[in-house]
Amino acid sequence: MEPASHATVYIVDDDAEVREALAWLLRSRRVLSEAFSSAEAFELMLLERPRQRQPACLLLDVRMPGMSGLALFDKMVERGDTAAIPVIFLTGHADVPTAVATVKRGAFDFCEKPFSDNQLVDRVQAALELSAQHLEASRAQHELQDRLAELTDRERDVMRLVVEGLPNKLIADQLDISVRTVEVHRARVFDKMQVKSAVELANLLRTAPQ
Repeated sequence: MEPASHATVYIVDDDAEVREALAWLLRSRRVLSEAFSSAEAFELMLLERPRQRQPACLLLDVRMPGMSGLALFDKMVERGDTAAIPVIFLTGHADVPTAVATVKRGAFDFCEKPFSDNQLVDRVQAALELSAQHLEASRAQHELQDRLAELTDRERDVMRLVVEGLPNKLIADQLDISVRTVEVHRARVFDKMQVKSAVELANLLRTAPQ
């Protein structure tokens, strides 16, 4: 699988040799990376930067001085960061049961040290693809919300009845307006929502947040 465009793999490990080895491995596969020597440093970056806009994943050591990888993961889960930045734990044999438990709580996966380069890169690529899918879905949701926000109250009324399958005459009767006015509002709704039919509009609105 080709690496996602502009994707970044964050590496959080207190061992400089591990960080450098992982960065080299990813660079050899044409994947960009950014390394941090502590969970605190990565946490600070997360809090200071704007919302994640490009695919990313996190290679996270379980045990580190100060804030552990598990504590960082818990904070990311609380903030909802792990959908945009899937977490792959790097773990020693003794930490495997803990890593398995984190996967059940939403971590993407774990790789036991010493890990297979090919296996790790495969999991990174899969995590980046999942991140890309989440970000695309999030962008689509924001675009849909923006389109809905452009509708007037009357256009929303007409849209609701169009989606229910009512013909223009019945919509006019229910809203106590002329059929011609319904036609105008209907055309404006289709234009603003960027659809060409009532079926397309109904399918689009099924994806709208409740």
